[in-house]
Amino acid sequence: MLYRVGLKADTFQRGSKLGDRLEVTIRCVGGIVLSFEETMNPKVDEYLRNAQKWRKELETLRRILLDCGLTEELKWRSPCYTFQKKNVAIMGELKDCCTLGFFKGALLKDAKGLLEKPGENTQAARRMRFVQVEEVLKRERALKAFVREAMKVEEAGLEVEFKKTSEFEFPEELQKRLEKDPALKKAFERLTPGRQRGYLLHFSSAKQAKTRESRIEACVPRILEGKGLRD
Repeated sequence: MLYRVGLKADTFQRGSKLGDRLEVTIRCVGGIVLSFEETMNPKVDEYLRNAQKWRKELETLRRILLDCGLTEELKWRSPCYTFQKKNVAIMGELKDCCTLGFFKGALLKDAKGLLEKPGENTQAARRMRFVQVEEVLKRERALKAFVREAMKVEEAGLEVEFKKTSEFEFPEELQKRLEKDPALKKAFERLTPGRQRGYLLHFSSAKQAKTRESRIEACVPRILEGKGLRD
């Protein structure tokens, strides 16, 4: 059985200031305490204190995610929620809304079309947008259903089947640049398939040849260093 209770930090303290209210999870079987763990991460507390426009919406999303038993962390400067050490969901802020993204959202059942692709070429992730607390509360049941399904996905070890690198468009400008520079060609071929796909998407998404060429030149140093677009 799982209990979630609130305590003062002077009673139970781990990485939090005295007097702060902590939320902890107590796991019991037959009256025996098996584990006693903090569920509200102090780093996320700080993130939310600094949030300006969407703080209430993010706090509501946080409560829903923690109610599902996910572990709260701060990754990529954003509140990230994991299950069995696997990334499940992540909250974020945009200018016009806040978002809740699911790392393997493509595998979730979405009969009502509530999830969207973050980008045209996104393969795995899906997200939901919110601009009001009322919207979050209205979708609470659906959110919890998505989270529970995402947890089952991780339990089953399911993975999103990505397109092979060979299936992506290979810009003519990049092909010419690699033929011109053998060292760059070898460096690009040594990149992991994921890093190669990232560059191909970045280059090919530009509509004009000049833009594609400038993007390629800007990325040459990173490619030679064996780094991906976002490393």
